[in-house]
Amino acid sequence: MNRGNHWISQIKRNYDLYLLLIPGLVFLAIFKYTPIYGLVIAFQDFNIFKGIGDSPWVGFKQFDRLFASDEFGNIMTNTLLISLYKIVILFPIPIIIAILLNEVGRMWFKRTIQTIIYLPHFLSWVIIAGLFVNIMSPQTGIVNGIISYFGGEPINFFMDNSYFRSIIVATAGWKEAGWNAIIFIAAIAGLDPELYEASKLDGASRIQQVFTITLPGIASTIVLMLILRIGSVLEAGTEQILLLYNPTVYETGDVIGTYIYRMGLTSMEYSFSTAVGLFESVIGFILVIGGNALAKRVTGKSIW
Repeated sequence: MNRGNHWISQIKRNYDLYLLLIPGLVFLAIFKYTPIYGLVIAFQDFNIFKGIGDSPWVGFKQFDRLFASDEFGNIMTNTLLISLYKIVILFPIPIIIAILLNEVGRMWFKRTIQTIIYLPHFLSWVIIAGLFVNIMSPQTGIVNGIISYFGGEPINFFMDNSYFRSIIVATAGWKEAGWNAIIFIAAIAGLDPELYEASKLDGASRIQQVFTITLPGIASTIVLMLILRIGSVLEAGTEQILLLYNPTVYETGDVIGTYIYRMGLTSMEYSFSTAVGLFESVIGFILVIGGNALAKRVTGKSIW
């Protein structure tokens, strides 16, 4: 049987499963692939009244403008630093949470802790931004209240460049660390319990079990999540930063996503903002491919 007939027989035999794929494929086609046509704006001097068809072509002019911009270096630095901080500081936290929860014996306590740490994920950034702005307010915030109680001067955290990146990383960790632990908890749950029993018979402690069974057992999951995280390194948390920053902290808080927002929607520089977005996507694609190749060479594990 040739390959074409094989595929046809597979579809006939599992037609109901293939039918379930249709809504997802339609969604991808409409909201993911169709908008790709709009990337041509990056190579035009786009005029909203003329449309894509009649707007003049300018080649790589928008990209030349981006790389020659005085703001480009600062924006790239901020984006890479914030993403690097999030990877180095926040990426290990869900793994640690998953390992600690796996060691909890009382199921009611384990479920209670899981519910508590998952909850922030379901709050929008609008709510979280308002919550932390109030908590860290220089006039009424509890943090500055504590500082003042011990004789310190109130700090306007959201207008101080020396604190802003730390606030971004801390709020992102508070919101997503618990939720991101789910996939690692599931990976640990899939490990063979007999491995732990055998290690106990050999006299291994809990700590030794973590380093000899748990971490090697979920290594492929860790690599997968790390590669995906590296691929989005230029997406430093646009929505979060937009809600927390202001012009006084552009020096340390303005990233590619917020720059696209300001140039595209505020200044109506549609072609320029599309070029910036395309640059971000291409770099992200290269990082995914490179991260996968590096992981395969170093650890022997990869996405494909």
